[in-house]
Amino acid sequence: MKSKEKAKQAIFYSYTRYINGFAAVLEDEEAAEISKHPEVVSVSRNQISQLHTTNSWGFLGLERNGEIPADSMWLKARFGEDVIIGTLDTGVWPESESFNDDGMGPVPSKWKGYCDPNGGIKCNRKLIGARYFSKGYEAAETLDSSYHTARDYNGHGTHTLSTAGGRFVSGANLLGSAYGTAKGGSPNSRVASYKVCWPRCSDADVLAGYEAAIHDGVDILSVSLGSGQEEYITDGIAIGAFLATERGILVVAAAGNEGPDPGVVGNVAPWILTVACSTISRDFTSNVILGNNKQYKGVSFNSNTQPAGKSYPLINSVDAKAANVSSNQAKYCSIGSLDPLKVKGKIVYCTCNEDPDIVEKSLVVAQAGGVGVILANQFITEQILPLAHFVPTSFVSADDGLSILTYVYGTKSPVAYISGATEVGTVAAPVMADFSSPGPNFITPEILKPDITAPGVNILAAFTGASGPADVPGDRRRVHFNFKSGTSMACPHVSGIAGLLKTIHPDWSPAAIKSAIMTTATTISNVRQPIANASLLEANPLNYGAGHVWPSRAMDPGLVYDLTTKDYVHFLCSIGYNSTQLSLFIGKPYICQPHNNGLLDFNYPSITVPNLSSKATLSRTLKNVGTPSLYRVNIRAPGGISVKVEPRSLKFDKINEEKMFKVTLEAKKGFKSNDYVFGEITWSDGKHHVRSPVVVKKMAVAA
Repeated sequence: MKSKEKAKQAIFYSYTRYINGFAAVLEDEEAAEISKHPEVVSVSRNQISQLHTTNSWGFLGLERNGEIPADSMWLKARFGEDVIIGTLDTGVWPESESFNDDGMGPVPSKWKGYCDPNGGIKCNRKLIGARYFSKGYEAAETLDSSYHTARDYNGHGTHTLSTAGGRFVSGANLLGSAYGTAKGGSPNSRVASYKVCWPRCSDADVLAGYEAAIHDGVDILSVSLGSGQEEYITDGIAIGAFLATERGILVVAAAGNEGPDPGVVGNVAPWILTVACSTISRDFTSNVILGNNKQYKGVSFNSNTQPAGKSYPLINSVDAKAANVSSNQAKYCSIGSLDPLKVKGKIVYCTCNEDPDIVEKSLVVAQAGGVGVILANQFITEQILPLAHFVPTSFVSADDGLSILTYVYGTKSPVAYISGATEVGTVAAPVMADFSSPGPNFITPEILKPDITAPGVNILAAFTGASGPADVPGDRRRVHFNFKSGTSMACPHVSGIAGLLKTIHPDWSPAAIKSAIMTTATTISNVRQPIANASLLEANPLNYGAGHVWPSRAMDPGLVYDLTTKDYVHFLCSIGYNSTQLSLFIGKPYICQPHNNGLLDFNYPSITVPNLSSKATLSRTLKNVGTPSLYRVNIRAPGGISVKVEPRSLKFDKINEEKMFKVTLEAKKGFKSNDYVFGEITWSDGKHHVRSPVVVKKMAVAA
């Protein structure tokens, strides 16, 4: 730049503690000039990330029928006592009962954090830190100064923080549905909120949040946001996560909500624990009963139910359109599309399109005087999620919607009744959420992503007091708890579990905690069938990684695949970053060593060979974290691939002892598939079962 003064004016963040860099407002030419400097690793745009949204803990086995069994991981981990969990998110609603500090002891002495009082924020012995970072967002957008606070006006951050570490709160519910006791994964943890999303989240603010969290002394960082697959040394989330991992902090991040199309998984850096989203064994039904006594199952969180047995006139929204609006607008119950004279006192049939504001349709009907809504899902393959509607509403499938319309137009005076919401146990769970972002990982296909799946559909957790549960303009309702769905909700489940593991095993590295969670996961549902995708077909590791998290097994995995900062730097060498870049990146001299099999030998808890020509051999190293034992291998080979493991047994005589094994994969004669195929390798001593998914894709051969 032309002068030091101009440079000072341009810089709005200087990262000096753990990240050697700065954030500034620059012209393209200035950024290009800076990138040429020999001591600059990379220059990247201030990328914007998106946010990714209580019987889940019972579903995970930490409690049974509302009681905590003697073998619960909660008891063994003292409910995550004094572990510190931080979130990078939209802030916190500190008045929530989920953050009360009743009975908690002094704040751990290692805590160096700060509670910013702006916006009336008050911390306590539970919520021990609250800070905000907005300069990156404000470099491009205007933000009213009244929002300069860690207070959560969105609800996303409060929900994720309480899911990871909220206290036990009895009587939690949403508008009368799902009464129970809310709690987080590590209820006795200390929690800290780093507000970096407004609600969009800029890399500059995210990195500032990371720096603060590392300095303050968090043990686990939960990051329910992301921006897709980015190069590691230009991705703010990946850079911050690397520096946190280097200092012993496990970073857990959401896989993203861009599914079901393949290859859209985000947060793919190997030092991040990437979480996909799946269902729990609970749903909420709200049925439609027509005048001909036919009944159709729908879903909703209806609180204001219609009088039992009383039916109301039923009209298709197209026939209730207001003057000067199109039939298409009325079909989707868009704002201002309905005529109150035609709607008053009636149940309105509306069709759902790609508009994400589904709840808004019930608000449109309510404002026009309607008494109920039947929402029909236009997209046959999509899962239907219950939402907090403004009038009694039932969300039905595409096929059932067509049947209801047939009744409407085949009956002189069609009527209907919408039942209240009923909580039911689903037949099979988990099922992968259709929006959960699947692999493969296109940045480094040799690293399977996502890593794990966890509950993230219909999750009840604490909410902000600043906005309504429907998140639409005009929603003046206020609730203490809200249901949300997304990989954002799955992520803090794993963060809470990681907090428990950190309490039980305070000396474990982030990679060891990650390995324990992955190698003990299950791929079988509660009805002893393989986990299914949203279409109820068998899912695979590209959907769920190693499988569904199983907390009680994770606390005693037997063996782990461990990794150090040096291993991660070597990994970066293997994918093409040079010694100069990496020396600047890690802040000390580093020379990349040549390695013929670098990526395949990376000691990851899963095994992926994305371009198998004919034969490949790779190695892994296991560390004993249990009692002395003899482990034998069991192989389930992917279709069309032969798998050989040497040696077939590993004997461990002491804690932290390490043993290496080799895996040879070879395409069988005549195997021509160019699709991914899946298998697994499991090491077992009879008590522990250390399982790694094996994912192989044969190299395409030109015709």
